[in-house]
Amino acid sequence: MVHCFPFHYLPMLQSLPKLASRFLVALIFLLGPAFLASAQAQDRRQNAPGEFDFYVLSLSWSPSFCEAAAERGNAERSRAQCSERSYSFVVHGLWPQYDRGSPEYCRRPAPRLERHVMVSMLDLMPAPGLIYNQWDKHGTCSGLGTRAYFETIRKARAAVKIPHELLQLPNPKLISPEELEADFIKANPGLTASSIQVTCDSRRLSEVRICMSRDLQFRDCGDNDRRACRRDQVLMPPVRGG
Repeated sequence: MVHCFPFHYLPMLQSLPKLASRFLVALIFLLGPAFLASAQAQDRRQNAPGEFDFYVLSLSWSPSFCEAAAERGNAERSRAQCSERSYSFVVHGLWPQYDRGSPEYCRRPAPRLERHVMVSMLDLMPAPGLIYNQWDKHGTCSGLGTRAYFETIRKARAAVKIPHELLQLPNPKLISPEELEADFIKANPGLTASSIQVTCDSRRLSEVRICMSRDLQFRDCGDNDRRACRRDQVLMPPVRGG
């Protein structure tokens, strides 16, 4: 089989020293076909609604979100989530995933999300803007209609039990990502270390993400199983009024 050289790299090569340019050309000829084959394998279904391998249920630690929003001066924009009620973990989203990568914005423009469907989700996703955004960005990739997609989110959330001690956290808590994962694994039979991920910012817990099959059973995250939080410990700000 003859592989064509990707000539769109030439302008970049011309700006490199001659020795480095020759090395890069050789590397592209050796490795390029594998990379191109991988990209083409995903491109055959890239952003095709309903064509995906599994879901990620993303649970955001609301006190961290609200604290960060206040620091950025975005408290007013976050008022719906951060001032009206006390929240612990809230649903950020349910994201269709490929075994490698993920689809986004699979229908443009997105079908309209009916207001009554949005309102019905405010107990789990306490911000209208979040709900609309998740439908446009991720829901359109599920292959489901608006009502069915958000019903699936509700079922996925119901399948995950939050560790009891984290439902009403009255004081700040320092915890390692491994300890937090272990707490969730203990509370959820069938959940394993390869099915859960913890994310954080520079010091606070951001999210717990759980990989689920299309029928909402816990499953390995596969190539997506990489710890996003590299810190030894993360801070969990307390639940307001907790």
